[in-house]
This record gives sequence, structure tokens and C-alpha cells, in this order.
Amino acid sequence: MSGSASSTEFCTIEASDGVKLDARIFKPNAGDGEGDLVFVLVHPYSILGGCQGLMKGMARGLANRGFTAVTFDMRGAGRSTGRPSITGFSEVNDVVSVCQWATRNLNANRILLVGSSAGAAIAGSAVDQIKEVIGFVSLGYPFGLTASILFGRHHKFILQSSKPKLFVMGTKDGFTSVKQLENKLRTAAGRTETHLIKGVSHFQMEGPDFDAQMVNLIAEFIVSL
Repeated sequence: MSGSASSTEFCTIEASDGVKLDARIFKPNAGDGEGDLVFVLVHPYSILGGCQGLMKGMARGLANRGFTAVTFDMRGAGRSTGRPSITGFSEVNDVVSVCQWATRNLNANRILLVGSSAGAAIAGSAVDQIKEVIGFVSLGYPFGLTASILFGRHHKFILQSSKPKLFVMGTKDGFTSVKQLENKLRTAAGRTETHLIKGVSHFQMEGPDFDAQMVNLIAEFIVSL
């Protein structure tokens, strides 16, 4: 992939229940792209301030490598209408709606879903609802006991999916220990990979300092599919 400049477009995507989602499309220069491949990036927990701006660095990094990437504010975040849900199940509909929009409007025959923190749990629940999704990348999936009070009902959907999965996590993630991650993934179907970042916490990994490393891991994963 080339390292050319990218462009950003703004749009509103309507979810199936009428909620309007504020979205941005990060596109490579004309002629640089993969054509039918689109990355859909799902931001962290809206109730704790999660928004699409947190995914901007990764989206731009992917576009600069020749990929098309979509970020969006889930319901109740940023300029999107509606209200966020505590457990993130209403937001699964948002992810599905954005992916369906991408297939219609961006000619996406292949979608890679990338979710950060609670966004990984939400995106993971959408993976098997969209036939165009060919893989899933989790950045700091909240598998730990306390986080499972909110997001535990999402786990089975991604663990049962046979689609290829990459789980990226810092070894000092405060929500999920390495052992908890390994125990959960023992039951996972299909191709499942992990990448641990030594000495890094959950919120550190979410920060812009790690965007370039996340882009590298995501790009390497898609090439391997």
C-alpha cells in the first residue's frame, strides 16, 4: 500500500430504527484503494465519553495506506441522535446499519470490523449479522469480571463466530487480565489470534500514541486473510 494523503467525507447514516448516526469516511487518493474492502471502526463506550474522534488517527492511518475506513458516533454520542444503552445492545444495530450502508454506498463486498474497548464487544456481536464481514479486530476487549456485568452477554457472539479474529491487548489492561483473555479464547471458534503489548494499560492503548502500532497490526491481519 502506498503512503499517499487521504481525504475525509462527512455524512449521516440512518439506523434501521430511525436513529441518525454522524459518520466520517476516510478515503485514500483515487486509484490507491482496495476497491471493495472497507474498514468499519467502532469507538469505546459512549457513556464514558467514547466517540468517533478516538478512532480518527487509526482511520487516517489506514486511509494513508490505501484503505477506506469509516468511523461513526454511536447513538447518543457526538452529533448522533438517540440515547446510548447501558449494555451496548442497541448499538449493535448501529454497527449493522453502518456496515449495510457501506455495502450500498462504498461498494464494500468485504468489511473488516475493528472495535475498541466496549466497541469491541458491540462490534463482536454484529460480526455474524453481516455477511460482508470477513474478519474482526478487537483492541482491548472487556472480558474481565467487572466489565462482564455490563458486556458479558456479548461474549458468546464473537466466541461462537467462525470468522477470523485478532485480539490486541495491553498486558496491564485494568479490565481484563492476560489469563482471563486466554481462558475466554480457549472456547473461540475459527481462527483466533492474540497480540499482547507488554506493560501497556487499557486507556494507554486507546490513546493516540498507539494509533500507528494498531494500524500496522490491522494491516498485517487483513493481508493474512
